[in-house]
Amino acid sequence: MAKRRRFLSPDEPLRHPDHRRPMTRREFIAQGFLAGLGLVTAPTLFSLFANPRAAYAALSPDLEALKNSCGIATQGAGKIPFICFDLAGGANIAGSNVLVGRRGGQLDFLSSAGYSKLGLPGDMIPPLANPQTGTSDFIDTTLGLAFHSDSAFLRGILEKVSPATAANTNGAVIPARSDNDTGNNPHNPMYGIYRAGADGSLLTLIGSRSSESGGNSVAPPALVDAAVRPTKVDRPSDVTGLVDTGQLIGVLNQDDAVAVMESIQRISDMKLGRVDTKVTADAVLKDLVRCGYVKAADLADRFGDPSTLDPALDPDIVGPSGIFSQAEFDSDGEFRKTASVMKMVINGFAGAGTITMGGYDYHTGDRAVGEIRDLRAGRCMGACLEYAARVGVPLMLYVFSDGSVASNGAVDDSPEGRGKGVWTGDNSSTAASFFLVYNPGGRPQLFSGDNLPVEQHQQIGYFRADGSVETASSPAANNVNLLVETVILNYLALHGEQNRFPLLFPNHGLGNATLMDSLTAFDPIVDGTI
Repeated sequence: MAKRRRFLSPDEPLRHPDHRRPMTRREFIAQGFLAGLGLVTAPTLFSLFANPRAAYAALSPDLEALKNSCGIATQGAGKIPFICFDLAGGANIAGSNVLVGRRGGQLDFLSSAGYSKLGLPGDMIPPLANPQTGTSDFIDTTLGLAFHSDSAFLRGILEKVSPATAANTNGAVIPARSDNDTGNNPHNPMYGIYRAGADGSLLTLIGSRSSESGGNSVAPPALVDAAVRPTKVDRPSDVTGLVDTGQLIGVLNQDDAVAVMESIQRISDMKLGRVDTKVTADAVLKDLVRCGYVKAADLADRFGDPSTLDPALDPDIVGPSGIFSQAEFDSDGEFRKTASVMKMVINGFAGAGTITMGGYDYHTGDRAVGEIRDLRAGRCMGACLEYAARVGVPLMLYVFSDGSVASNGAVDDSPEGRGKGVWTGDNSSTAASFFLVYNPGGRPQLFSGDNLPVEQHQQIGYFRADGSVETASSPAANNVNLLVETVILNYLALHGEQNRFPLLFPNHGLGNATLMDSLTAFDPIVDGTI
């Protein structure tokens, strides 16, 4: 009689003689090993509570310990949250917003013609002293970094931050040319920030655009890691849709659902100890299964309540005591976008995020358009700083744009133009980037590890008197890739880890340790992790 062939059940693993033994997660899944082992952990729902003391309402200490071994973070990777604003189109940053100066720093003043090129008429330039006070009315250091007192960025930031938040903030400006009106500038530093250690408990990187960088400008090709491509987040529904805790929450309340998943993990662990998978990487395979259950329990514990993730339900973000009023939040998509990204990053759900704001190619023959857009961008920047203060964590906030604009000296006297220079065209030579750092422990202090005056750490590189970047003033001044490296170096330095930079980026272009010290803005604000 012919022998009947036994067919594999849908859940049995596939041991192909012409395949190597599975080693990666993809191979385990493809050959059914992960799905097959799920059969050993399928007791009935009510039998899980046979020993009620084996399940807990909150994640229990034994599973908390397993979370660490499984690499499941509760608040990111312990690094400073990082958010960058990508102002697409070539925004003005230098002069009319953040002050820039010559070799001596921000207050080593430019010529009147130089300030005019940067959009400041002669009666609004920083060197002018008020005869009654003897100081300039056009210099504001409320945030540590010197802004023009009528900067739209500054006005927007100060609308959203408390005096205490402003007092614990400092910043640095980096004069640096970049091409105008193009997304091909490799401005975005997020992959490098990830390599420096930033990570999230749900996602590694996020961005408000569906692009390789998560923003408008691209990332330096040498830093791109396809495994951590940013996930698009630009509205609250993008955030709340990130986690699906399954149907168990809904059938049971959140605490009971966590208890069920904890019990599943313990039963699975006991069963795994008695099973020989016949696979060389037996321990690796069992760890994959074990960690999968731990992660499921952890997700239910932390995100079973949708308000945990939803920025619209966070009273620190929206509402009578929120950073945004309900009307602001409902009417402005840029505020909802900013709230969504800052909620994820500052709470450690993502390691770093990009907020792209469009429409910054604003040389429209007036000044008003640019002022209005800069004001809104400032409000979004201020919201991020204030939310970090309310959560109680530090934040590095980086602002850049593809190129810049210049003025021919004509003045816009309209109410929104504020008597400032009309933006008449693109000009890459007037470009700069800047970053702000909030530290809940006190205002970050300028770098003290070399003999340079501290003013030269607040401004990394410098402008010529005529209002254009001195391209030999720093490695970043005429090379966007090196601008990104300078930002990453400063991120590491905030953790006291600048010595890791050459190890993480062995082909960097920032020179020796002495030069890198000159490119560092601040002393450490945290020791390695937060």
